[in-house]
Amino acid sequence: MNLENKTIVITGGGQGLGRSMAISFAKSGANIALVDLNEELLRETVKLVEENGTANTRAKYYLANVSDEAQVETTFQQINDDFNGIDGLINNAGILRDGMFVKAKDGVVVKKMSLAQFQSVIDVNLTGVFLCGREAVVHMIESGSKGVIINMSSIARGGNIGQTNYAAAKAGVVAMTTTWARELGRHGIRVGAIAPGVIRTSMTDAMKPEMRDRLEKMKPVGRLGEAEEIAHTAKYIFENEFFTGRVIEIDGGLCM
Repeated sequence: MNLENKTIVITGGGQGLGRSMAISFAKSGANIALVDLNEELLRETVKLVEENGTANTRAKYYLANVSDEAQVETTFQQINDDFNGIDGLINNAGILRDGMFVKAKDGVVVKKMSLAQFQSVIDVNLTGVFLCGREAVVHMIESGSKGVIINMSSIARGGNIGQTNYAAAKAGVVAMTTTWARELGRHGIRVGAIAPGVIRTSMTDAMKPEMRDRLEKMKPVGRLGEAEEIAHTAKYIFENEFFTGRVIEIDGGLCM
């Protein structure tokens, strides 16, 4: 897909990877529709997109909870109306609610992951992907757009201590990616997933130096990933017309 004048929806677009991808795609001439719950951060991202985009780049933001079906339906209808179509979606919105499945000391259970802790992550990281993907596809099919969807997974999808909820959601995201690619190919819609490793963000910057050093030493490349490198991967999926139904791991060689 040539990104010039295409409309790309990015959930979780207020900061981090979503912001980086929005700026990167705008540099290639895409119009950007940002979905998030933090209006202040969304305004900042829109400003950065407009500053870094081409002369014709348009950017708007929308406040919506991706796990709320009615809000998602209304938001995607509004985006479709505002931009006269939707050409791509990056399902990037996500949350963490880490904790041990069951924590015990001396044979006594002292804490367990609550249903609310589990369900909140499933709601945003899995149900949100389902709802936003579904609504984007509805508008793509009805407009005849040969669109692209990217679902953000994680290398944690294979299982990670303290992340029962997150790992389950991210594994589900990959399963949906493969299923959608097989179902939607007949409509000219491609679907891919990205599974990042540890990427340098404000959260990793706030880590204790010794913890960050340990993470860096675990990777053959000897450093954390950069948000721009994930954005580069997303652009590759959009631009390579032969890519669909696969997940790309960008982890610096951690999962060898």
